[in-house]
Amino acid sequence: MFNERSLLELEIPERYRTAQSLPPTAPPALDWWRGFRSGELTGLIEEAQTANFDIAAAMARIIQADAQSKIAGAPLLPAADFDASVTRSRPAGGPDRTTYRVALTASYEIDFWGKNRATSRASQENAIAARFDRDVVAVSTVVAVATAYFLVLSSQDRLKIANQNVDAANRVLTLVRQRQEAGTASALEVAQQETLVASQRAQIPILDEVLRQNIATLALLIGRAPAFVRVRGGSLYSLGIPRVNPGLPSELLYQRPDIRSAEAQLAAADASVEAARAAFFPSITLTGQGGFTSTALRLLFRPESAFYSLAAGLAQPVFDGFRLEGQLELSQGRQMELLNLYRKAVVSGFTDVEKALISVKDAAERERLQQQVVDASRRAFDIAETRLREGTVDLITVLVTQQALFTAEDNRVTARLARLQAVLALYQALGGSWLPKPDVRVTAPQ
Repeated sequence: MFNERSLLELEIPERYRTAQSLPPTAPPALDWWRGFRSGELTGLIEEAQTANFDIAAAMARIIQADAQSKIAGAPLLPAADFDASVTRSRPAGGPDRTTYRVALTASYEIDFWGKNRATSRASQENAIAARFDRDVVAVSTVVAVATAYFLVLSSQDRLKIANQNVDAANRVLTLVRQRQEAGTASALEVAQQETLVASQRAQIPILDEVLRQNIATLALLIGRAPAFVRVRGGSLYSLGIPRVNPGLPSELLYQRPDIRSAEAQLAAADASVEAARAAFFPSITLTGQGGFTSTALRLLFRPESAFYSLAAGLAQPVFDGFRLEGQLELSQGRQMELLNLYRKAVVSGFTDVEKALISVKDAAERERLQQQVVDASRRAFDIAETRLREGTVDLITVLVTQQALFTAEDNRVTARLARLQAVLALYQALGGSWLPKPDVRVTAPQ
């Protein structure tokens, strides 16, 4: 059932504010992570999709929801039981007596008011919600794998820079010691440069810790012990940066699995309210039984041994201490809660996309500006190192240019990481995968 009232109370923007200038493009592929152009990342994500424990648990919850749907739908069909028995008894003062009996009993509740149909539909919608919940877990897992992999690469880049910085600081330290031997530098200047060298070396264990811990995180995400996982890695700068077009805000209602899950849960709540209302009306049940009974086995299936019975029953609640009224109010309260959670999911989706678009734009600008800082800092350091060799600059100036360069290079890697994470966040905000648009089922309280 489609009802637009719940959506009409929400303002759906025509376009995202931060994407006003973006040209229309084709939607990304289902395997959007290939846009980063890393075979190792693709392999890790594909392994996580089949081996991740959270995804497997979400699949198990789908099985449970499907089973619950079968249980809830059972009253819509007749129930039949077959019974066969042999009874041997001895009345007081009489001979032994054996009775053979076979019977088939069937019962059926006429769902005149739609209570059982509504209960079954509620369970079916919950099963649909379980599938979208699985998609939420899958998207989160893919993003977690990519995030951990990017952190591995950033740690490797920062380790490489730290080692290069140690080498550069050692070169300057050698020059300062040479100047000390020539009497043009003091022991204080040597100690200052030694401090800078030691500070750079102290960064290496920290970065190595981050590197190893994120490899362990990747191992968990792909369902393997860290001892069995090897990550080659490389550099953040070897990755591609996909261009992502967010599409129209209205398309987000189809693409975000959390919104679709909230929609299905709301539909289940609507059906539960319908079932609670129908429980106030009479219940009509038909029961039939037929079979054979005889004291002699050879006569059991003779026409004269046959029996049958038919019955119809009607039960009308009269007074139950307001139990049914309470159940209806409970269902209506749950319906109102889920309606507002659905609205929140929609607005949260728009917010997530808008924030991710802002991050993508500003992170790209930050990386561009940080590259300029690195270029300027490197020129300054090269000049300072040359003049130190010539003896025309003091050590304080060299120390300042060294520290500025080391910080700028490290910040450049951090800026690159932030840019890649912003792209990841945009993919996640858009729902991860772009699937064909299904029919929308949105309902509101009656």
